[in-house]
Amino acid sequence: MSGLRVVIADDQELVRAGFGMILEAQPDIEVVAEAGDGIEAVEAARAHQPDVLLLDIRMPRMDGIEAAGIVSAETACRVLMLTTFDLDDYVFEALRAGASGFLLKDVRRDDLVHAVRVVAAGESLLAPSVTRKLIAEFTSRVPAAKPPARELGVLTARERETLRMIALGQSNAEIAASMVLSEHTVKTHVSNILTKLGLRDRVQAVIAAYEGRLVVPGPGQD
Repeated sequence: MSGLRVVIADDQELVRAGFGMILEAQPDIEVVAEAGDGIEAVEAARAHQPDVLLLDIRMPRMDGIEAAGIVSAETACRVLMLTTFDLDDYVFEALRAGASGFLLKDVRRDDLVHAVRVVAAGESLLAPSVTRKLIAEFTSRVPAAKPPARELGVLTARERETLRMIALGQSNAEIAASMVLSEHTVKTHVSNILTKLGLRDRVQAVIAAYEGRLVVPGPGQD
């Protein structure tokens, strides 16, 4: 089995070197290129077609948000954003641009490796310490009169309920227990939701649920 191909894009050389050393130590991961700004990141993604692009949000010449949008639109590469803050002002825009999640730059070694593997496998990932705050903050930014960005009516009742639970931050196991279903069935529902709504992963599903008013922000919301 071939290893995972990764590009690391950050304007700090020490960050690139540190992350590269950690990832290269894994037998199934290869760092195929590094980039010091957004333009270089896009060029590296186009040239090397990596499985995962570790992409700093704030970079010179072209920021990570614009770069994430281009890479997500042009390639099958999964984008994992890097940020110094637990709720960077640009995180929401980055997720809209197609990023599959984000990590704090002070992430632990094992969590970095796990994140790359999870995102490469087609799942989404948010740093555990900020997931709840991210959802809460995002809901406060959704205008009350905003029309649904996607037509949720194409979903079955089960799929809509599954999407609602995804938007509340529940895992497949938690959804299965709540709906009295097998995890395999829940995975099927999740796959159908992503396909029908044209979404890349669970992060975008969360955004779609709130934009479509399937989940309404409220003080009691987790």
